[in-house]
Amino acid sequence: MNRRDRYTLPMRMLHWTRAALIPGLIALGWTMTSLPDSMTAKFAWMYPVHKEFGVLAFLTGTIALILRRRSALPRHPAGLASWETMLSSMVQYMMLALAIIVPLMGYAMSSSFTQSDGVPFFGIGLPELLPKDDHAFALFALAHRISAYTLLALVVLHVMGVLKHRFLDRGRDTDVLRRML
Repeated sequence: MNRRDRYTLPMRMLHWTRAALIPGLIALGWTMTSLPDSMTAKFAWMYPVHKEFGVLAFLTGTIALILRRRSALPRHPAGLASWETMLSSMVQYMMLALAIIVPLMGYAMSSSFTQSDGVPFFGIGLPELLPKDDHAFALFALAHRISAYTLLALVVLHVMGVLKHRFLDRGRDTDVLRRML
């Protein structure tokens, strides 16, 4: 495969890191919010881990966006229809944007919550920059939830597209997965 037909190694590494982080964070977020507040693990380790890996998702998303802007992107496979390349590009940009927005909304939630115990990042306590305001917290919580589920829907669409091009299209001239391997 031609080097110009693949993403750079740093971009591929960030992609697969986010591919593990994002579904894991959504699953943990859904699990911890479904548990009763009386469950010790919910606040003892689930919320802190969710926050730490959320900050990591923000950092990897930000770095990926910077690298994407500075790198030559691989060509789309020749067999894709123009609507497929347009949809692919839109979904990719929306996922990158949401990979930054979702953690920012999570940070805003934690920062504005009056009972927050802070935003940890693997032993470092990040500053909470927003004023404590439970009304603002509720708005950030809603934005965090909606944007996370939107990101999840886009990830599902992205994976379905990759699998379609890999296994259902005729010929190998639509295989987009090779660009990320």
